[in-house]
Amino acid sequence: MKHWDHFLEPYKQAVEELKVKLRGMRTEFDLNSAHSPIEFVTGRVKPIASILDKANEKGIPLDKLDTEMQDIAGLRMMCQFVEDIKTVVELIRKRNDFEVVEERDYISHKKASGYRSYHVVIKYPVQTISGEKNILAEIQIRTLAMNFWATVEHSLNYKYKGQFPDDIQLRLKRAAEAAFRLDEEISIIRGEIQEAQAFFTRKKELKQDGEN
Repeated sequence: MKHWDHFLEPYKQAVEELKVKLRGMRTEFDLNSAHSPIEFVTGRVKPIASILDKANEKGIPLDKLDTEMQDIAGLRMMCQFVEDIKTVVELIRKRNDFEVVEERDYISHKKASGYRSYHVVIKYPVQTISGEKNILAEIQIRTLAMNFWATVEHSLNYKYKGQFPDDIQLRLKRAAEAAFRLDEEISIIRGEIQEAQAFFTRKKELKQDGEN
């Protein structure tokens, strides 16, 4: 267990630092009274049992986990609108505090299961007492609707180990298409939503100014 604690510590540090940095991007939009393409950011380090299961499934030797498993450190960036995902990806590409090493577009090219998301794998430098260590981390960028579906599918996957009964698989695909249609409908009224949110924000700020 001590070995795992030592191995995972830089990943935990990377996740905490990246959460602060990525959330800071949203704060900048808020301070400029501009629409933020980032709704919220979450992060986690993959549990040991999940690491071992994936290593076994993918045939990754334990001594090569740090170079061949890209999602031990994982971040998720949620967006209100599908259009915001492209904006967030561009913001990530422009940063110079980490290096983008791979991108996978599961929005334009959804998985057979119906899964949609945009994945960016980065190499992030963590400062340790032994020196700098480059950590691979995966950032998933998706809408709230995509995330809801992915969370449900992930939970069911634990139960069925990927071998879904036909009726469950069919309903999951239908749900994925429904989530996609929801995103499409929301995009159509995007302007109205943003205008309403900006009005609400201004009203809230005026109320706070009046109280101070």
